[in-house]
Amino acid sequence: MSEVQTVDNMVSISIDGIEYKAKEGEYILNAARANDVFIPAICYLTRCSPTLACRICLVEADGKQVYACNAKVKEGMEVTTETPNILEERRAIMEVYDVNHPLQCGVCDKSGECELQNYTLELGVDSQSYMIPDTKRETTNWSSVLHYDPGLCIVCERCTTVCKDMVGDAAITTAKRGGADLDKGYKDTMPKDAYAMWNKLQKSVIAPSNGTGETNCSDCGECIAVCPVGALVSRDFVYQSNAWDLRRIPAVAAHSSDGAQIYYEVKHTSIEDRSEKIYRVTNEWSYVSLDGSARFAYDYENRDVTKDEAAFNTALEAFKKADTIRFNAMITNEEAMMLQTLKEKMGLKLYNPEVRAFQKFLGHYAAASGSSLYSTDTDAIMKKSDFVISVGAALRNDSPALKYAFNNVQKLNKGAGLYFHPVGDTLIPTFGKTVETFVHKAGLEEAALYLILDLFADKEKLPADVKEYIDSFKSSETRTVKEQVMKTVKEMVKNEETGEEEEVSKKVKETVEKEITVTINGLVTLLGKDSEKFDDAFDKMMKKKEAFSLMVGEDLYFHEKAENLAKLVALVEATCNIDVVMTPPKSNALGVALICDLDDECSGYTVGYNENGDFRLSALGDGDLDMPAMNQQEGTLTSMAKRVLPTNAALEYDGYELNDIVKALVGAPELTIDWTEMLPVSKGFKAVAFDSLPNSYTNAGVDNRGYKLDVTVQEVGLPTVEKFDESAALEGEIAYRCNPARQFNDFTDKAHEIFEAFALYASPAKAESLGEKVEVVFENGSITLDVVADEKIEGDIVKVPDFKAAKDVYGLFGGSRYQTVTLRKV
Repeated sequence: MSEVQTVDNMVSISIDGIEYKAKEGEYILNAARANDVFIPAICYLTRCSPTLACRICLVEADGKQVYACNAKVKEGMEVTTETPNILEERRAIMEVYDVNHPLQCGVCDKSGECELQNYTLELGVDSQSYMIPDTKRETTNWSSVLHYDPGLCIVCERCTTVCKDMVGDAAITTAKRGGADLDKGYKDTMPKDAYAMWNKLQKSVIAPSNGTGETNCSDCGECIAVCPVGALVSRDFVYQSNAWDLRRIPAVAAHSSDGAQIYYEVKHTSIEDRSEKIYRVTNEWSYVSLDGSARFAYDYENRDVTKDEAAFNTALEAFKKADTIRFNAMITNEEAMMLQTLKEKMGLKLYNPEVRAFQKFLGHYAAASGSSLYSTDTDAIMKKSDFVISVGAALRNDSPALKYAFNNVQKLNKGAGLYFHPVGDTLIPTFGKTVETFVHKAGLEEAALYLILDLFADKEKLPADVKEYIDSFKSSETRTVKEQVMKTVKEMVKNEETGEEEEVSKKVKETVEKEITVTINGLVTLLGKDSEKFDDAFDKMMKKKEAFSLMVGEDLYFHEKAENLAKLVALVEATCNIDVVMTPPKSNALGVALICDLDDECSGYTVGYNENGDFRLSALGDGDLDMPAMNQQEGTLTSMAKRVLPTNAALEYDGYELNDIVKALVGAPELTIDWTEMLPVSKGFKAVAFDSLPNSYTNAGVDNRGYKLDVTVQEVGLPTVEKFDESAALEGEIAYRCNPARQFNDFTDKAHEIFEAFALYASPAKAESLGEKVEVVFENGSITLDVVADEKIEGDIVKVPDFKAAKDVYGLFGGSRYQTVTLRKV
C-alpha cells in the first residue's frame, strides 16, 4: 500500500468577516489557529479532547455563543471572535484566575513565558472585582522529576488531559481542594461562565490519580511542558533560571528513533563559570509529545576536551591496523557516511548488532513488498487511524511514539486496538475499552501475523495455500446451550361476566436446550485467548472502522524466522487494508541501516565508537580519544517517520571529530555538515545542504523539518510465506532483552535526571520469588543483576536491559530478544 493519504473535505467559513478554508468537522479553535487567527484559550490542547475548563475561547458562531474548542466548523459558518458580552466574560474569567494568585513573578520559573501573565495583559485586566479567602496549599514532589506548586495552579486540566489523551498514563487527575465556598451574591452579579469556572477552581486541585501522592508514571514531563503557569516544573529546574535568560537551540531528540523536535535551552553555568550549560529541554507541545529520555537525558556532553595530538595520531594508527569498527546508532547520518567511506576505501568491517538485524529485516521486506520502506508513520496513525495493531514491540519501553499513537487512536479517534506481545503489560488495556491484548508465548510472532491475515485480508487476494493453511487452524464443535424462549400455552379460563369457560392463549418463558455449531479459531487459542469470546469482542471492535494500521517492532527483527516475518508483513500490506510502520531500534538506526553496509561479525583488531573495542573513540569521556556527544554536534538524523532532520550543537566542543580522522586517513570535506548533501540519493536521501534544511512546524501542525526520504516502489508478486512451527515457542525461564522506559544507551544513563537502574525487571510476583539479586545464565555467559519489581509487568518473563555497552548484552542474547536462561539467586 502507499502511505496513508486522504483528501480532507474542506469547507468555507468566515471569521470576523474574512473567508477561510477549514477541515470539515474540525473545532473552530483549531481552524482559527491553522489560519493564523488568534482566539484566546488556556485549557485546550490542539491534539487532545476539550475540557471546557477555562471558557475564555467563547466566540459567536452563526449568532450563537459557543466555545471554540468544542464547536465544530461547517460550511458557511460565520464566526465572530469578539462581542461586548464575550469580552466581558473573558475579562471576568481572567480576573477570577488572578484572585489570590501568588505575586512572585520575579522569581517564578514560568515568568516570561506564563500564559496567565500574557492573557491578563491581553484582556486588559488592570483591576480586581472579586475576592475570597485563600487556602493554604503545600508544594509537593510527585516523582523523581515532577514538582507541583498548587498555589500557582489554575486547574486548567491541561496536565491531566495530555497525560490521558497523548501519553496514556492517566497518572494525574483533579481532586478536592477544600477551598472556601463562593459568596452566593456573586452568582447574580458576575458573568455566568466566570462564576462557573471560579466555583470549579475553588473546589479542585491536581493530584496523582492513584491516591498515593506519587504518580508512578513514565516520567515523560509532558505535564510540565503544557502547564501554562509555574505549577508544574522539573524538580531540577526550580529556581534555577528565568526563562528569558535562556537561549533556545533547535535539535532532535537523539535517544529513541522517534525523531521528536526539541529545544536545548542554554545559558552560562554561573557568574564565575561562563561556559554554557543546558538547563532544560522544551518542545513545541502543540505538535509533538516527548518521552522522558528526550526531555530529561540532555546533559551527557563530553566536557573540557582539547585536541590531544598524540592521542589523535594513536587513533590514526589504530584505524590503519583495524579489521572492524564497532559502533551503535547514536551517530549522525554524516558520521554513518564517514564510516561507510572508511569501509569502502580501507576495507574495514562495520559491526553494529543494534542495527544489523533491522537492516536485514528491511531488506527482506523490500524484496517481498517492492517498497523500499514501510508505508506510514505515527503522525499519520494519530490523525487518520481508527484501528491499530501492534506486533513485536514492547510499547511502553521500545518506542514512546508508538505508545502515544496506540493510545491516541483509542482516546481521540474512538478507535480499537490489538496488542500482541509475550510480556504482559497492565497499562495497555487501560488505553481504551476496545483494546484486546494477546499475551502469547515467545516465538509465536508468525502466528500473530497469520491471525491478522485471517481477520483483515481480502480472501480473494490471499494465495490459495495461505488461505488453506489459515483454515487448517479452524475447527467446529457442537455444543448444547440453554436459552429462554417465549412459548404460547392455552388454558381454560372462566369468564366472570358470562360464567362460561373460555380458551385463552398466553406467552410464558421456557428454558430449552439446543445444539449449536461453533467455529474455534486455533490461532486465537494458540495466542492465549478464548476464541468465542474474542470473536464477539472483535465484531464490536470492527463497527464503523475505516483506517487500519500495523505497528511492527524489534522482536520481529531479532527473530530466527525474521525473513518469513518480513514477508508476512508485506503480505498483510498487499491483501489487507492496513498500512505499516516499523520502529527502528534506537536513535538513528534507520539512517545507519540505509547508509552503511553492515557486517554480521566482529573480528580482529577493533576500533569501538562508543562501544567496546581494542581502541575506543568515546563521546562519554572514557575512551582513548574523545569525540563530541550528540548535543555538541551539527548534522542530521533519520527518524521513524522517514524524515531527515537537522540537529544543532547546544554546547561547545574543542576536540577532534570523526571527520578529522577520516580527513587524515582517506580525505574528507572540511566540515562534518559538508557530508549532508553527499548522503546517498540511491537510498532515498536528497542532495540538500545542511544550512538549507527547514526546521519548523506550521500553525496547522504540519511537520516541515528537514525532508522526507524518497520511497521507491516497484511491482512484485505476492510473497511466498512459510508455515510456522508451533513447537518453536520458548518454554521455561525466559529473559527478554528490553530496557526500562527512559533508558536507551550509555548517554541516557549518564544524564542526572534519568534514574532507571541497570537491573533485572520482573513482575512483582516474579521479583518476590527471585529475591534481591540474581545471576542470569545464558548459553554463552552470564550476568549478575539486582532485581527490580515493575508493577506494570505481568507474567514470568524477566527483562534484561542492554543500555550499558560495556556489558555486551547483545552478545549474550545473540540474534534474538528472547532467550531461555537459568536464573540463580545470589
